[in-house]
Amino acid sequence: MITIAKRLQHIEEYYFSRKLGEIAQLNAAGYDIINLGIGSPDMAPPQDAVEVLCAAANNKKGHGYQSYKGTPALRKAFSEWYAKYYTVALDPDTEVLPLMGSKEGISYISNTYVNEGDEVLVPNPGYPAYAAATRIAGGVVRYYDLTEEKDWLPDLEALQDQDLSKVKLMWVNYPHMPTGAKGTAQAMDGLVNFAERNNILLCHDNPYSFILNDTPLSIFSERGISEYVLELNSLSKSHNMAGWRVGMVAGHRSHINNILIAKSNVDSGMFLGTQMAAVEALKQPREWYDTLNNVYKERRDIVWQMMDELNCTFNKEQVGLFVWGKVSDEVKDVAQLVDDILYKAGVFITPGFIFGSNGDRYIRISLCSETERLSAALERIKEFKNININQA
Repeated sequence: MITIAKRLQHIEEYYFSRKLGEIAQLNAAGYDIINLGIGSPDMAPPQDAVEVLCAAANNKKGHGYQSYKGTPALRKAFSEWYAKYYTVALDPDTEVLPLMGSKEGISYISNTYVNEGDEVLVPNPGYPAYAAATRIAGGVVRYYDLTEEKDWLPDLEALQDQDLSKVKLMWVNYPHMPTGAKGTAQAMDGLVNFAERNNILLCHDNPYSFILNDTPLSIFSERGISEYVLELNSLSKSHNMAGWRVGMVAGHRSHINNILIAKSNVDSGMFLGTQMAAVEALKQPREWYDTLNNVYKERRDIVWQMMDELNCTFNKEQVGLFVWGKVSDEVKDVAQLVDDILYKAGVFITPGFIFGSNGDRYIRISLCSETERLSAALERIKEFKNININQA
């Protein structure tokens, strides 16, 4: 038997990959599971982008390999988007690299900079892909704590008191997933100072900044480009284009050139039609985001009611595509609660422990379902709660 590579031996199949298979089996058996676990936007992308993509598919000259760096038009569109909404100046020729989704960038950055044994600071709780990419690259995951008491921001003073000599890279993500913590300009500035002071490459993953957030913020907003900072961004959440796989990494030209080495040896460029459509998507006015957020606000009101029904506490100032809530002390086992809701109420919500030990007492509910579906989920949870009360 051929054995799996050592780099994958301590990496499990992605939680949602397994759970989606389980949900598919339940649906095949006749259940109607309402999936509130994943942040896959269900609303339509900009119509202009769809029309451009359709027209591009009929362009006989548009089906060949494309540049590893993306088209000049797409790099320019990303640059103009940053200037308009983040007040950040990016050179489209040297400081922007389009990606097939920002998740791809997590892997490329890790493989570009992490040597065997290098330590990488990863948030707990945080997006599991940061730790997975670190391990695949041969690095050592070093978790740093985020807690509700500190508004889910890093305790940089505590980190500074530790031995950081082996730390090569640090992942941060604001607005934060899964907690919805917004982050502030002051916090961003402190993170950049920390990275520069300790010779650490700070990587900011920024896909949620337009969702239920009136003040989009970039890690570059305060101080511009730094040799110690990279930022990933994406059209998946902001433009409802998750399946299109369009993202980017921005940073100092030396980093862009280095990441391009890794990227050009793995993929062969993005379909021209997708790039052309992304250019149109990036032209959307502020009203586009406002319209989406009005829908998300309605949905959020229903999810807040779900959290109340489940006796969870939560911060109404959180932003992004989810609501993150802390379960009551009466709940002894969050995993059992989530499975009970799945099998007894037909609703799938995400347990916080998949994001790290600091999420052990939390759950997360997605806003990516229509209002009618969310209302149905709320009624199921109410019924589930009543049954449990009667059985107690």
